[in-house]
Amino acid sequence: MRVRVATTALGITAALLALPACSTTTGNRHAAAARAGKPSGSVQETTVLSSAALKSRLLDPSDLGSGYLPKPERPARHDDVTVLGCPALSELGGDAATGGTLTFPHNAKASFTYASTSWEISEELYSDSARKLSDGIDRIFDAMTGCPTYQVVSGGALVNVASQKLTAPGADGDQQWSQLLTFTAAGRSSVVKQTAIRDDNLLVIVSGSPALVDRHLDKALAKATATS
Repeated sequence: MRVRVATTALGITAALLALPACSTTTGNRHAAAARAGKPSGSVQETTVLSSAALKSRLLDPSDLGSGYLPKPERPARHDDVTVLGCPALSELGGDAATGGTLTFPHNAKASFTYASTSWEISEELYSDSARKLSDGIDRIFDAMTGCPTYQVVSGGALVNVASQKLTAPGADGDQQWSQLLTFTAAGRSSVVKQTAIRDDNLLVIVSGSPALVDRHLDKALAKATATS
């Protein structure tokens, strides 16, 4: 995948946004479990949702409001990826380092641009057993906690990446992560906020311009977890 820097924040992170390298706290996890009436520290196993079912739960322009337009998917690329300065993340391989689609077979994704600005927002939904989702996210999170800065080389482009752990948003869910990513290349920088919430067998990741993530996170979670 080619990392593009000279466009928007999501332009350089089209492949990087799926990295759930975010902050989580035991307190949030236990509080969410208590609200849901689940034993603290337990992981419930529930029915996995199909990709088609996930797609129907994605936000669409009518949910977001005026000014939002769907962003066409870029053709998949397969450039070699090298991670510098983060051995733990490098060990996970190039696909993990650049994100792409996480390796859960049931998934759906939508991206939008906002008005005539460079602001963008992306939503990804994944479904698997709660335990697999939890373990998969924690594996990448553990790799990232010791790497607040690193570099990614993809398709000949060098991108400097800095991550800042943020306080989890306090929304409903069993586990939560949130971080601010700064991507710098060719003298230009872009900032992307990424928040991920696992609710039982469903993982919701909202990434993009920080103001848009804050504005639409609760809406994305509510639609994704609605039962009717």
